Amino acid sequence: MLLTISYRGDDPGDLGYLLHKHPDRVHDFDLPVGDAHVFYPELDATHCTAALLLEVDPIELARSSRFRGDAGTLGHYVNDRPYVSGSMLAVALGSVFRTAMTGRCDARPELAASPIDLRIGLHAVPLRGGADLAERLLAPLGWRLEVSEALLDERFPEWGPSPYASIALSGTMRLGEALRQLYVLLPVLDDAKHYWVADAEVDKLLRAGEGWLPQHPERELISRRYLAHQREYVAAATARLAELDQGSAGLPEAATGQEETAEERVRPLNRLRADAVLTALDDVGARTVADVGCGPGALLARLAVDPRFTRIVGTDVSPATLETAAKRLGLAERSDAQRERITLYPSSVTYQDDRIAGLDAVVLMEVVEHVEPERLDALARSVFGLAKPASVVVTTPNAEYNALYPALAAGAFRHPDHRFEWTRAEFAAWAGAVGGRYGYRVEFRAVGEADPLLGPPTQLALFRKEATA
Repeated sequence: MLLTISYRGDDPGDLGYLLHKHPDRVHDFDLPVGDAHVFYPELDATHCTAALLLEVDPIELARSSRFRGDAGTLGHYVNDRPYVSGSMLAVALGSVFRTAMTGRCDARPELAASPIDLRIGLHAVPLRGGADLAERLLAPLGWRLEVSEALLDERFPEWGPSPYASIALSGTMRLGEALRQLYVLLPVLDDAKHYWVADAEVDKLLRAGEGWLPQHPERELISRRYLAHQREYVAAATARLAELDQGSAGLPEAATGQEETAEERVRPLNRLRADAVLTALDDVGARTVADVGCGPGALLARLAVDPRFTRIVGTDVSPATLETAAKRLGLAERSDAQRERITLYPSSVTYQDDRIAGLDAVVLMEVVEHVEPERLDALARSVFGLAKPASVVVTTPNAEYNALYPALAAGAFRHPDHRFEWTRAEFAAWAGAVGGRYGYRVEFRAVGEADPLLGPPTQLALFRKEATA
């Protein structure tokens, strides 16, 4: 399977920075789906082309228990899976270009955030759903298409056209967004996946579809095919996409009636909050992380797909919620090694729990406001005094920002289970006192677009353990 990405620009070698792969090297990757190679067949004064080549061993594929097929049929052994640009290439794309898909490039941040002149080549793409399927899926996103079709066998024209085609895409788009579109649409064009679909796929779909899928005219078709026609998952994805399209998914805490801008609809607050937490974890170089009060596993799902996190712990007071998180993460379908990497167990943030002691980071994302004020000292002692992680990330609503939600009564909280909501000064006072008591220095960050007077909708504190003499 082959995918090529070409860039025209003043300094075309910048494509190497955007993809985080140096043009002067061949980059090799041993992936669950096969051996992937990234190389640059073209680099001159005006053009740069990067190629992703995926080699799949059909014998190993047939032996693998992960292959989504009926082992009792000949089709399990004789099929087109190793040769067509479908879900296996999408998995390779997501693994090899994971950072590029997020749109992050510290070396060229302005370029990563800007639309650039791209040309993408896809070869041996299955088109299951009509000759116009590629046009229906890709043209609404702004791509210009050249679809090259051929006869199944030129010696037997009566057999008709081949179900495979080569597709050349050209357009001006942010590279990260283009990669996320391909990650979703490659298996959609094929209408097949090589692995069993679990409910974690819903979150993967919404993450990769952020910014383009909610408004896509074929979003229902895309959801059905990406989720392998699993009714429960399709219904969940359809509902969440509809909310995003209407702009009502920005605040998971309550239906506030806030009139959101188009950009806020594209990047809901819960997404921005998780992004900010992941950025903080990246800044401190965390590899072992506990999400305390993890809920149904939204943050855990994002940690799980990043191989940099070698140990992931999720705790919550509700066993039922942890069961939901386990399903979301697809733990039952993961290998033994993957299940050892991710641990879920019931626990309370206000009690000592040695199982989270000594980690690189503990995350309390929208947790503290659910604790009774008189129990906050117990929370601080449990996390900062006993677990003693190298870093702690805390997010909580900014109570001042509530005035911007017309449907929220004065003095009301964003969620009925909140025990309090802090102003910026109150949060700073609590965080400063806790940091001073337990030997952490504190950095405050804004999450979401800040109002000039009332501040951001969410506030984040990043605690770093002070070095002891």
